[in-house]
Amino acid sequence: MKLRTETPSAENSHNFTIVSNSTTKVGTTLENLKSAISGETGASAKYTAFAQAAEAQGYNQVARLFKATAAAEQIHIGLEYALVAEVEPDFEKPTAQGAAGEASDLDLISGACGEIYETSDMYPAFIKRAQEEGNIKAVQVFTRAKLAESVHAERYLAAYNDLDCPDDDTFYLCPSCGYIHKGEDFEKCPICFCPKSSFTAF
Repeated sequence: MKLRTETPSAENSHNFTIVSNSTTKVGTTLENLKSAISGETGASAKYTAFAQAAEAQGYNQVARLFKATAAAEQIHIGLEYALVAEVEPDFEKPTAQGAAGEASDLDLISGACGEIYETSDMYPAFIKRAQEEGNIKAVQVFTRAKLAESVHAERYLAAYNDLDCPDDDTFYLCPSCGYIHKGEDFEKCPICFCPKSSFTAF
């Protein structure tokens, strides 16, 4: 993702269109936040299992990518949970069902498909509803998650294509929005402008 002069948003970007024949069930913004938390919880657990499988199969760089993405989903959960807790302080985070990895090439495709769904269907639909309700905080949280998920999909597809010729590049995770950068050539997050010095390395 290229760095822009201003942080990307639903208002200044042109890649927030909801996919045709959307399969996302859209409720109120509060319901959508809870749904997003549930989905991100499942994704984080799945990617953790995929990381373990990748390590066992000898794909160490792929394992690091899955670990970084699992941690990114936890960031999204935290942002979304904070908004739910403002309305329902007693809301309990859902737990994820057990997950298991397959062959790492299949896990990478599975991960990419899930991230593409979130960035092209789920989050754009949730953003639209939050805009309709005038919930500015939810618009920002959903927007940052949507943009990060598109990069996660890109990382997964690149790893899939280069499965047999990995490099030693480090993955860097933005602590504010869950964006993942590969390699050293960046100064700040292109989504939220968080500085590189605050990123976590994987």
